[in-house]
Amino acid sequence: MTCFSFCFRKKVASSTKQTAEVDDVVSGIQNVNRYSYRELRIATQDFSLANKIGEGGFGCVYKGTLRDGTVVAIKVLSAQSRQGLREFLTELSVISVIEHENLVKLYGCCVDEDQRILVYGYLENNSLAQTLLDGGRSGIQFSWKTRSKICIGVARGLAFLHEGVNPHIVHRDIKASNILLDKDLTAKISDFGLAKLIPEDQTHVSTRVAGTTGYLAPEYAIRGQLTRKADVYSFGVLLLEIVCGRSNKNTRLAYGEHYLLEMVWIS
Repeated sequence: MTCFSFCFRKKVASSTKQTAEVDDVVSGIQNVNRYSYRELRIATQDFSLANKIGEGGFGCVYKGTLRDGTVVAIKVLSAQSRQGLREFLTELSVISVIEHENLVKLYGCCVDEDQRILVYGYLENNSLAQTLLDGGRSGIQFSWKTRSKICIGVARGLAFLHEGVNPHIVHRDIKASNILLDKDLTAKISDFGLAKLIPEDQTHVSTRVAGTTGYLAPEYAIRGQLTRKADVYSFGVLLLEIVCGRSNKNTRLAYGEHYLLEMVWIS
């Protein structure tokens, strides 16, 4: 009983500290709307499965309609994940102060007890992973002109992050599932939870390696020294996927064709 009481008090204290940490960050951001959990629950019809449009390691994404009729994408981070909390704070801090045609637009957030939610503009054609790389099941025709437009859009978004703001922003997780498409198939870079800032007078920062296997630059994966070139490498892998119309890893294919980079290197 004593052990349970101690553990419970420790958990409550930890939760209170996390809430205070989040409130400090959010209160310092002026240009972000604050939504209540009730508002977003109504917008998504109680977070119904019918409105669920995506799911990742840190939570789920739902389509919702706000009271003024605005259609949005509502990203609910897992309440149990400490990593999810860090990602929430990073994403909120980074994306709230920048705006570009090829970056997702943040509308606001919700901090309600243990709920951590981000509200973005809704993009009609989901991600590259679910359209171009999903075996053509989306029905969208990706002509060479369209593919070129998407590649250029991602490049412009990255150029803005790398050169258009100070400190520079390294995304660290450029991949097909983080490239969203609007109704005109304009590419929007999303998911800034792993982003890192690099001051203009520094060539790199040393950090814990994070990202997605298959997209990690070798020098970053081995040494943990992060530069903007890590995003450039990931972008190169993405370009191959867009040109070839397949993901960089597919174990359902014949042996020897599982890894796109190996196939390209050999050929």
